[in-house]
Amino acid sequence: MCADTPEKLDYKPTLNLPRTDFPMRAGLPKREPEWLARWEELGIYDRLREKAKDGGRKQFTLHDGPPYANGHLHIGHALNKTIKDMIVRSHQMMGRDARYIPGWDCHGLPIEWKIEEQYRQKGRDKDQVPINEFRAECREFASGWVDIQREEFKRLGITGNWEKPYLTMDFHAERVIAEEFMKFLMTGTLYQGSKPVMWSPVEQTALAEAEVEYHDKESFTVWVKFRVVGGGDLENAQVVIWTTTPWTMPSNKAVVYGAGISYGLYEISETPDECWASVGDRYLLADNLAADVLGRARLEEGNWTRVRDVTNEELEAISLKHPLAGAEGGNGEWDDLRDFRAADFVTDTEGTGFVHCAPSHGLEEYDLYRELGMLEQVITYNVMPDGRYRDDLPFFGGKAILKPNGKEGNANAAVIDKLVEVGGLLARGKIKHSYPHSWRSKAPVIYRNTPQWFAAIDRPVGDGQDMFGKTIRERALTEIDNVNWTPKSGRNRLHAMMEARPDWVLSRQRAWGVPLTCFTLKGKLPTDPDFLLRNVDVNARIVEAFETEGADAWYEEGAKERFLGGIVNPDDYNQVMDILDVWFDSGSTHAFTLRDREDGSDDGIADVYMEGTDQHRGWFHSSLLQSVGTTGRAPYRNVVTHGFTLDAKGMKMSKSIGNTIVPQKIIDQYGADILRLWVAQTDYTNDQRIGDEILKGTADSYRRLRNTMRYMLGSLPDFDPSRAVTRDDMPELEQLMLHKLAVLDGVVREGYARFDFQGVFRAIFDFATLDLSSFYFDIRKDALYCDGDTTRRLAALTVLDHLYARLTTWLAPILPFTMEEVWLERHGAETSVHLEDFPETPADWRDDVLAKRAETVRAVRRVVTGALEEQRTAKVIGSSLEAAPTVYLSTELAAVITDPDTFADLCITSQIMIVQGDAPEGAFKNADIAGVGVTFAKAEGEKCARCWKVLPDVGTHSHEAVCGRCDAAI
Repeated sequence: MCADTPEKLDYKPTLNLPRTDFPMRAGLPKREPEWLARWEELGIYDRLREKAKDGGRKQFTLHDGPPYANGHLHIGHALNKTIKDMIVRSHQMMGRDARYIPGWDCHGLPIEWKIEEQYRQKGRDKDQVPINEFRAECREFASGWVDIQREEFKRLGITGNWEKPYLTMDFHAERVIAEEFMKFLMTGTLYQGSKPVMWSPVEQTALAEAEVEYHDKESFTVWVKFRVVGGGDLENAQVVIWTTTPWTMPSNKAVVYGAGISYGLYEISETPDECWASVGDRYLLADNLAADVLGRARLEEGNWTRVRDVTNEELEAISLKHPLAGAEGGNGEWDDLRDFRAADFVTDTEGTGFVHCAPSHGLEEYDLYRELGMLEQVITYNVMPDGRYRDDLPFFGGKAILKPNGKEGNANAAVIDKLVEVGGLLARGKIKHSYPHSWRSKAPVIYRNTPQWFAAIDRPVGDGQDMFGKTIRERALTEIDNVNWTPKSGRNRLHAMMEARPDWVLSRQRAWGVPLTCFTLKGKLPTDPDFLLRNVDVNARIVEAFETEGADAWYEEGAKERFLGGIVNPDDYNQVMDILDVWFDSGSTHAFTLRDREDGSDDGIADVYMEGTDQHRGWFHSSLLQSVGTTGRAPYRNVVTHGFTLDAKGMKMSKSIGNTIVPQKIIDQYGADILRLWVAQTDYTNDQRIGDEILKGTADSYRRLRNTMRYMLGSLPDFDPSRAVTRDDMPELEQLMLHKLAVLDGVVREGYARFDFQGVFRAIFDFATLDLSSFYFDIRKDALYCDGDTTRRLAALTVLDHLYARLTTWLAPILPFTMEEVWLERHGAETSVHLEDFPETPADWRDDVLAKRAETVRAVRRVVTGALEEQRTAKVIGSSLEAAPTVYLSTELAAVITDPDTFADLCITSQIMIVQGDAPEGAFKNADIAGVGVTFAKAEGEKCARCWKVLPDVGTHSHEAVCGRCDAAI
C-alpha cells in the first residue's frame, strides 16, 4: 500500500475550507453599542451629507412625526422609528440624499399635567405660581425626556441628525408656530365662536378629536316626558324623549322629530305597581319604538292602546313644556315653552323617535339652530369649566358632572331625582356604550358650549394666491388626491374625515404652549369686522420677540404695551391668553423644519410622512389643514401608515392587563437587530403581533441568514477581485445565479421604493435560504473546497463576491448592526456599509432564456434527488455521492440536459448516466414532472479520500487515494 493511503495521509490541509472570524453566535446585546459608538466616531450621518453635496444627489426627506416628550419608549415607538429608519437608509443607498431630522412635541397638557401633579404632591397651588416660572418647569421636564428618548431611539440603530433635532419648544419653532397662526389671522379664516366642543372637566380645556379615545362607559339613561301645549286633542299628551346624558336636561331648549317617521298616540289603560305611568296617560311615540319604550316603563301588552296616527301637520302645530316648568323653587328657569320642530338627524332605530335638544351640549342640535338663526334663544351657559353647574342654577347649582378624579359626579343623580319628584320621568336605566375619554387623563369628556377660537374651513381664504377664494376644505380634498398613500385605504379614510369635519378648534385654556398671538378690540363683538386686530407691524414685533425670547415673551409683564405701543392704543385692546392646540404646533413643523433648516427640504415638502393609522385624525390631518391653509398645498408627497402592535394573542397592549412589551427588554435579550427584523417581517400596514414565541421565530430566521453570510465570508478571504471571471466565461450555474441577482435587484429596489420591507426581506431571505444555502452553496461547495486554481472555482468565488456586495447592502437598512459586522470582516476599519450604495447590477446579467432552461433542469433534478432520498431512507446509501443513477429523459428534456458530468455535479452524485427514451418499469418518477424516470445504481470505483466522490480513477494517480481532479489540485 502506498504511503498516501487514507489511513496514512490527512488531505484536509489541502482543501480550501471556509475560514472566517465571523462568529456563529451574534452576541448582539453586547456588541451593538460598540457599533453605535463607532458610527458616532466616524460621523456617518454627516459624511453622507457631504457625500451628497459632492455627488449632486436628489434630496429625499422623511419628516418625523414628533413623539411626545414625557416617558420611556413603548413597542409602538420602536415599530414607528424602525420603519422610518428603514425608509431613510434604503433611499440613501438607492442614490438619494436621504435626510432625517428627529423631532419632539414638547408643549401641551400631558407635560403640564405632570408638573401640576408634582405641585399637588407638594401642596402648591398652580394658580399662585407666575406663569413663566411654571412654563420654565414644563420646558425643563420636556427637555429631560427628550434626552432620555434620544438615547433610547439611538439604541435601536436609528440614523439621523440627533445632535440637532427639532423641538416645538425651541425659540425659532415657537416663532414660526405663531407666525403660521398669524397667517390664519390675516387671511380671515380665524374667528371666535361659542359652540359645543369636546371638553375635559378634569383638565379644564377643550380637546380635539385626535386627543380623544373611546372606551366603554356605563351611563345613566332616562325616558323623560314633555307635556304637549296646543294641538287640539293632543293637549296634555306627552312627548317622550330618551337620553344617556341626564345632566343635559337642565339645558334643554327644544325637542325635534323626524318628518318621515310614523308616529302614534298611545294611551295607558292599566299600570302595574312601581310604574311612573298612570292610567289615562297619553304618549306620543314613534311606532317602531313604542313597544320597547312602554316596556321600559314596565308596561306589558294589554296595558296600553294605540289610539291613532299622529300626522306631521299635527306635530307642527304643538309646543312643549319642559318637565321642570313651574316647579317650586325653579324661579322660572324652565317655564318658557320648548321649541318643537322636524330635524334630519332623528331616526326611529333607537330611543323614542324624538330627540331632546340642548344645543350647548350637542353639535347636531347646535348646527340645526345655527342654520335657523336661533342660537341666541337656545344657548345656555349652565356648565362651568370644571364640569359643575353654575352656582345659581336652581336645584342643581354646584353639582358636578364629574369629580376631579374623573369619576361620576352627583349631577346625573340630582337631575334624575328631581325629574322623578316632578313626575317628569317615564323610565330609567343604565347602558354600557362607547364613550369619548381624554387620552391623557383617561377621564370622560363632555360637549360644552364655550367661547373658543376656530379656523373656518369653509370660508374662502383671502390670501391673494392663485388659489384665492378656495376654502381650506376644498384645498385639502384636492391635495389628498395629489398624495401617494400606503396603504391606499389611507386616502379614503382621510378624505372622508376631511369631508365631514367641523371647523378647527385652535384654542386651549392652558399655559404650556404657543399662545394665540392676537388682540381683540374692546367693546366689539366677534362678528364685528374690526373685532380682531390685523396689523403687520404688530405681528413683526411679536415674531421678532419670539425668535430671541421664545413664547414666554407673550406672558411678560407689559407685553401688550410692548407689542402694540406706538402702533395702536394698547388700552383699546384685550390680549388673548389661550394657547394653541398642540396639533397646530405639530401641524406647523414642516414650516420650521423642512422650510427653514439648511438640512430640510429645498421646496419645503416632505417626501414621506410615516405614522400610525390613528394619525389620519391626528398629525396627517392637522398638518394637511395647516399647510393648505397657509401654502395651498399638502406638506407631503407620500403618507405611509402602520397599524397597532398587539400581544401574541392579538390583544391590545395595556399596563393594567400586564401584556406590554418594553423595547429595551427585547434589546437586552436579543439585540436591536432582532427587534428590527421583527418589524421587517410583519405587514406593518395592519395590526401586528409580538410575543416570546414570535421573537424566537424571528431569531431563528436571523440565525439562518447569519449562517448564509458566514458561509460567504468563509469562502472569500483569499479572493482577488482582479481575477474575477466575466459572466460570459462562467459556467451556466454561475450565470444563473447572476440572473437571479439581477431579478432580485429589481425586486429589492422596487420594494424599498414602495416601503414594502416585508416583501424585500421575504425575497432576500427566500433567495438566501432556498437558492443559495439549499441549492447553489450545496452544489458548489465541492468546487470551492476541492478544485485547484480552476475557472470554475474562480467563477464561483466571483459570484460569491457579487452576492456578498449585494446581500450586505440590501440588508443594511433592516439589519444595520449585523451588516456592519459582515462588512467589516472584509473591509478596513475606516469604512462602513452605511456609507455605501446598493451596487449597480449590469443589465446583461439578466438572461430569461437561461432561467427558463434552468427551471427545466431543476425540475429534472428534483426527480433525481427524490430517487436518491428513497435509497437513503432505505439505508442503501448514506450519501448521494455513493450513487450513480441513470436518468431517462424525453426527447425534449434530453435536448436541454446534455452533459452528464455537469448534471452529476448539480445532483451531487459521483456519476450519472443520461439516456434518451422511456424509463423501464419500476423506475422512480414524479407525477408532477413528465418525461423523467430514474433508476438507481451505486457508483463504481473507490471513494476519493479528499473529495469523497466515488470514481473509477481513484488509485491510478501519483496520490493513489484521490481522484484525478484532486491529484491535480494537490
